[in-house]
This record gives sequence, C-alpha cells and structure tokens, in this order.
Amino acid sequence: MLKVDNISKTFNPGTINEKKALDGLSLHLKEGDFVTVIGSNGAGKSSVLNAIAGVWPVDNGSIVLGGEDITGLPEYLRAKLIGRVFQDPMMGIAPDMWIEENLAIAMRRGEKRRLKWMVSKQDRELYREKLKELGLGLEDRLQVKVGLLSGGQRQALTLLMATLKSPKLLLLDEHTAALDPATAAKVLELSDSLIEKNKLTTLMITHNMTDAIRHGNRLIMMNAGHIILDIDGEEKKHLTKKDLLDKFAELAGKNEVSDAVMLS
Repeated sequence: MLKVDNISKTFNPGTINEKKALDGLSLHLKEGDFVTVIGSNGAGKSSVLNAIAGVWPVDNGSIVLGGEDITGLPEYLRAKLIGRVFQDPMMGIAPDMWIEENLAIAMRRGEKRRLKWMVSKQDRELYREKLKELGLGLEDRLQVKVGLLSGGQRQALTLLMATLKSPKLLLLDEHTAALDPATAAKVLELSDSLIEKNKLTTLMITHNMTDAIRHGNRLIMMNAGHIILDIDGEEKKHLTKKDLLDKFAELAGKNEVSDAVMLS
C-alpha cells in the first residue's frame, strides 16, 4: 500500500541551523498494516508523516501510495488519499462550526463542492449512526460547536472524520499525547476499533512504549532520521519496555541512552 524509498530531507541547508531530518529512509507497508513508530525527540518521526502527507517536498527519493506516485503531489491533493489526526485536538476541525458541519466537510473530502444545502436528512442520520459508535453521546449534539467539546471528544470526532471515507492511509501523529491517561486510553480503543473495522493501513507515532508494543502488528524505531529497528509478528507480541530500551542503547549507541527516557 505504501512504498517510501530512500527519502531524505534537510532543513536550512548550508546554514548554521542546518538539520538533517530524514537520511535515506525507506519504509514499505502492506495493505492493512498497523505500524507504531517510536524514537527519541528529533529522531524524524513527525518528519516521516509530514513527508508522506506532502507538508513539504523531500530532497530526493520517492513516495508511492496505493500504486500511485505521490512524490510531487501537493498536500491538498494527497488529502483525499490520506487521513490524519494530530497531537493538538484543535487541529483537523473547524471549532466554530457544528459537529454535523465538520462531518459534512470530512464526508466531501476530495469531491467538487456544489451550491446546495450542506447537510441533508439522510446525511444527518448517517452522522448520528457513526457518532453513536463512539459511545460519547455526541449523536444527540449534532448542532453543537466543536470548539465547545472536551479535548477527548474533539480527538474522537477528528478520528472519525479522518476515517469517514476510508483513506488509503491513516496517519496518527501522537494523537493521544495531549490527553489525560483515561481519555487517551479511550481514544486508543476507538482507534483500534475504527482501524480494524475499516481495515485501514496505519502509521501511529507515540512516545509511549507500552502503547507502541500493545497496538498494531508492527513496530519501528527511529534514530537520526532513519529506521534502526523493525519488529513484527511473534517477536513484537513478546516485547517488553526493557527490550526496547536495550535495543535502543545497542543500536543508537551508548551516548544516546539518555534520550531513551523520552520513549516512555
């Protein structure tokens, strides 16, 4: 489903602020893969997602999604192929618009806009049905402004909006990091449910080692702009936090061990 081959990205090249974010990184995902991405700060985790989403162009390499080369495709055209949920619960929504209006925008992603009433009776019934599956009571609040919802409710809604049209790829960028532990657990549970139900190919960044081990069928660890560890199957099922820290110390180098605390 996704073929990222030998991509590199350097910010502010030739200046004192030069930073190599990605260094010849390659990553292939099969259809239905749910891959968790872990690594210390500055390892390149968000840079990978931004490169795939088209936030900025890569310096070299290629990105192919669902058989289509999207390397040169602008971000707004990739949006019809990719769903994304950010760390900030206010991103990915229109806070001054109603819940049903936000869902209507998500439902029409990638389609031509027409001059007609945005939400039909049929649409409203569909939204109620989808919202009811979240178990948050939002199905009875369709005409409430999204900005008035709690962080957890907004993030759950954003997750629903990102998956409403079953994108070819779902990107979860530390989407529970700004939530309290109980709410984060609920949002992760919803994530698992929506991913499994829609059979979505997914990349999820997290700093939480337990979440990285518990969720998905595959785990990759990044350091200095490239992948240093790729684990799946039975090996992933039997991983522990200590295993991850030991592997990080072994592969990234002893001088990087202090960064390992950022993984927890």
